[in-house]
Amino acid sequence: MSNLPGTLYLVGTPIGNLGDLSPRAKETLAAVDFIAAEDTRVTLKLLNRFEIRRPLVSYHEHNRRERGPLLVQRLLAGESAALVTDAGMPAISDPGEELVRLCHEAGVPVATVPGPSAAVTALALSGMPSGRFCFEGFLSMNKNSRRAHLDALRQEPRTMLFYEAPHKLAATLRDLLAALGDRELVLVRELTKLHEEAERTTLSAAAARYAEAPPKGELVLVIRGAEPQSRQAETSPQEAVQLARAYAAQGMPAAQAAKRAAQECGLRKTEVYRLLVSEPEL
Repeated sequence: MSNLPGTLYLVGTPIGNLGDLSPRAKETLAAVDFIAAEDTRVTLKLLNRFEIRRPLVSYHEHNRRERGPLLVQRLLAGESAALVTDAGMPAISDPGEELVRLCHEAGVPVATVPGPSAAVTALALSGMPSGRFCFEGFLSMNKNSRRAHLDALRQEPRTMLFYEAPHKLAATLRDLLAALGDRELVLVRELTKLHEEAERTTLSAAAARYAEAPPKGELVLVIRGAEPQSRQAETSPQEAVQLARAYAAQGMPAAQAAKRAAQECGLRKTEVYRLLVSEPEL
């Protein structure tokens, strides 16, 4: 047995069309000692398509804490492994991120075999500004985390990319519309498949359309960033306080009202909050 650790290969897999599996990915999957997969049933179909016979072990969100250290032990003992997700690049909005970190900490070499990525593919297809963009992944189902995430994006000028499942789309569109206001949206689904679609619309129109009937297939939401606010430099702290009071009157806590008003007016939250709680309302 080798005294040197094996290598963890991050192998990108097709996001829809199996023809997108690269020759190097096929070679790597056929050569490693074992393959760690998000869903072994999904990966087995891919391996069977290309007549690859390698041992499979599951590694996913619900077993990553106990399974990750065990996989690192095998790698340290000299075995090589490929990490794959159901579709696209592993370790991107994926528990593979933690396994990669564990490998780096343990001194296990990590290599990549790049493949398709739904986010970048959707951005290219959308026609939205792509010189600067931010990938936001899946929104949290926790209300507080979700609200904080969206609040932080109100003035984000870059094109934003979100992943979403069809059965959660309606709620996500409502929350995005409430937090960001109406924005241009390209709703991309069924990437690389027969019914690939890039629907150019707006958050308000999409929220109305999909309120009752969700579309089929996993989705990427490509949303235009915030427009520069030319009036920010002209906004005084007193005007920001008045805006914060209006939000507070709607039931928003003072700290949150000050934060939102400060973001919209281009001022510091601490300054707006201090004035909000110290100045008597006229």
